[in-house]
Amino acid sequence: MRNRYWTLPEQPVIGWPQENTFVLKQGAIPVPASGQALTRTIYVSLDPYQVYYQRERTGPAGAPCHARTVSQVIEIRMSGFAPGDFVFNTNGWSEYALMGEGVWRPDYMAPRQLDPSLGRISQSVGVLGLLGLTAYAGMDLMASPKASETVVVSAASGGVGQIAGQLAKQRGARVIGIAGHDAKCKFVIDELGFDACVSHLSPTLSADLAAVCQNGIDVYFENVGGKVFEAVLPLFNRPARMTICGFIAHYGDEDGGVGRRAALMELGEPIFKARDVRVSNLAVSEFAAQLDEMLAYVAPLVNAGKIKYREDIRQGLQTIPSAFAEMLRGDSFGKMLVQVSPDPTLGARAPQKAS
Repeated sequence: MRNRYWTLPEQPVIGWPQENTFVLKQGAIPVPASGQALTRTIYVSLDPYQVYYQRERTGPAGAPCHARTVSQVIEIRMSGFAPGDFVFNTNGWSEYALMGEGVWRPDYMAPRQLDPSLGRISQSVGVLGLLGLTAYAGMDLMASPKASETVVVSAASGGVGQIAGQLAKQRGARVIGIAGHDAKCKFVIDELGFDACVSHLSPTLSADLAAVCQNGIDVYFENVGGKVFEAVLPLFNRPARMTICGFIAHYGDEDGGVGRRAALMELGEPIFKARDVRVSNLAVSEFAAQLDEMLAYVAPLVNAGKIKYREDIRQGLQTIPSAFAEMLRGDSFGKMLVQVSPDPTLGARAPQKAS
């Protein structure tokens, strides 16, 4: 057996990564030394932030592309885990990888054992993992929506957006989503329970958003930037709060969106000042200590069906580059994952797109 993995080409990655950007390699399955464990990757999480890691070439040359993963322990020479354990770790775009002492991984979250009774193990890189923590930190801890307030969430059908909006609904807020095509907007309303949803593809986006926010906007959870940001700006109430999670529309810029972000902030500054809008930049690494707190609150809501969560699961290591490019284009539907090996917790059930 050999270990297959995707890595970066020798030349710099400029602009949006494409399906042919990455290089598929193979090598020997690594052997764990003392203090290490060999793990088999089951699910690879694909997220927009990975563009930065690729552009900055974070990690040793030729190493697998960075990604958080759900894996199973195969061989163990470290304490704290046992063969067969399911773990959250950072194997990257690779079928097998080591974890433990001396293993370089660009992540602030340590490997942890997963309890399948809390939910599907795939959710540990989604609603019951860092995406859930991102939504919880940005919405509940930073924006703190209140009953009767109007909350707007961009990329509302995406991995973070769908959770953030439902958390606001749990607080009694009126929640408006901004999503893509009609099927996504329908999902946001019918399945996630948002009060309304408008399409960023509409040529009348600003008017559409104003029509469903006639009492203004109290909280805005920003994932996108661009024309979505511009449509929200004139609708802010006084006072209001905005959590900036990301500007995915500009990640493909040559500078990674730094210039466009600065331009948007300059555009918004007069309104922020005039309407006392509190702007908060979300760095989820600052909330790592709140992971257990988030799980204690969110996991029961997920298991009770009060928070629903859609995953877009593709099959096979070979599909990672195309799935990644599709996610960045906004063509995916839900949290993007690639399953690269069997999930024993599913039994005989075939993996499927879940909501």
